[in-house]
Amino acid sequence: MAETQEAPLVRIEPTERRIRAFFNGVAVADTTSAVLLFEQGHLPIYYIPLTDLRADLLHPTEHTSHCPRKGDARYWSITVGGRTSENSVWNYPHPIETCPDISGYVALYWNRVDSWFEEDDEVYVHARDPYHRVDVLQSSRHVEVSIDGVLLAATDRPRLLFETSLPTRYYIPKVDVRLDLLRPSTKETSCPYKGDAGYFSVAVGPRVVDDVVWVYPHPIVEAAKIENHLAFFNEHVDITVDGKQLPRPVTKWS
Repeated sequence: MAETQEAPLVRIEPTERRIRAFFNGVAVADTTSAVLLFEQGHLPIYYIPLTDLRADLLHPTEHTSHCPRKGDARYWSITVGGRTSENSVWNYPHPIETCPDISGYVALYWNRVDSWFEEDDEVYVHARDPYHRVDVLQSSRHVEVSIDGVLLAATDRPRLLFETSLPTRYYIPKVDVRLDLLRPSTKETSCPYKGDAGYFSVAVGPRVVDDVVWVYPHPIVEAAKIENHLAFFNEHVDITVDGKQLPRPVTKWS
């Protein structure tokens, strides 16, 4: 029997996409030679050649850190026009033997710069994983959503969103939802694959279920089919598809 080879804990892949990071209106990184670093248990991270960073905007700090998978890291802060982002850039000058050679690359904390772009499209939250897929399909299945026996939505024209490693989400036209039971929420989230979402709570009698409904008013182009459709957390409502009630999935939102 052939031996199965374990996947490396850390690996890198080149990307031909132009990657830019902006701070205080200036592109502090601009490259077409980035690599994506994949580390088990973590989101992918752009690593950018040292030569494609604005070295004149960086100043080294005394901060260091150690990663058992990559080695010892050194850090820089970024200063542009009087604004400083402390310890926002790091590099492994001597990565350990089991780590790919990333000594000529740096990484930047996502939230310590102002914005990121792949080509001319802004990217939110974190670097996009090329192996993470989102498909939105139009459907004629009959979908019903309820809480405590109260029907919240019923439609024969849902949009089904299939996203890697997540439960199927059923996006429903607003006209097929009991909008009178929804209460606006202040919660907002962002997704690198779909865009910015707003939320609603649901009032069923005296009970209010917080932030159980969301909507993407202006999704990114790749997810345009879900624009202004409402989705419900499968984890907290009862969803029936073609007469069959779905089990509630167990996820981080349960």
